[in-house]
Amino acid sequence: MAKILITGATGTIGEVLTTHLKKNHELTLVDIDFSKSDKELVKGTTTKELDLSVLDNWKGLLEGIEYVIQLAGDPSPDAEFYDSLLDLNYKLPHNLYIEAAKSDSIKRIIFASSIHAVDAYPQNIQVATNDPVRPADLYGVSKVYLEGLASHYAFTTGLESIGIRIGDFKGDELPALDAPEAMSNYLSGKDMCHLVDCCLTATLNEPFILVNGISNNTFPRLDIDQARVDIGYKPKDNGFNLLGYFNQN
Repeated sequence: MAKILITGATGTIGEVLTTHLKKNHELTLVDIDFSKSDKELVKGTTTKELDLSVLDNWKGLLEGIEYVIQLAGDPSPDAEFYDSLLDLNYKLPHNLYIEAAKSDSIKRIIFASSIHAVDAYPQNIQVATNDPVRPADLYGVSKVYLEGLASHYAFTTGLESIGIRIGDFKGDELPALDAPEAMSNYLSGKDMCHLVDCCLTATLNEPFILVNGISNNTFPRLDIDQARVDIGYKPKDNGFNLLGYFNQN
């Protein structure tokens, strides 16, 4: 049983991961407001209401924590720099790495990057993690910053990080029938949970890696072969099959 802290725990991904991880791990959930959270969902966890864009709020937060799953931030592709991105997508992760680098207990940070870091590539191109970044919007730019921040701390301090470039994740909601790009980007809840399990247990050859986070889609927008090799990711779902486009092999 690992001691895991999840930031942005009230979001869609946070709730799915809380349900999955609390069965086998000791969870500390952090967000700015838990008043609307399902009481059964957070039962058996430790919840803390904190504005993590404020550096002082990190004091003592990581004590005894082994893994951080960094989900906090503004996930909107329409987000503007001064409205929300500066505090939530720049200051907040910067505070995390400042404090994590001081910690004696942190083993690894797993953070949510996004397909938006490379989504300005034409839709007919499959993108690998070693392709040059090409953000589609300022939100994508903020994820490129987070990837660079994690890499900086990994190779200068040894603090391990795995970044997941998450595709189209909407929990149990299926991709739109008339949107093939959504099926190509699709990441199911089951595959998301498996991917995070792999990130928690994988032995890394380098202190920082990026992996693409989509399901086993027939026509994948992102290349997941590297995730298969580096961390043992074996997704089962397929956005096209779920909508009856093809018979799954």
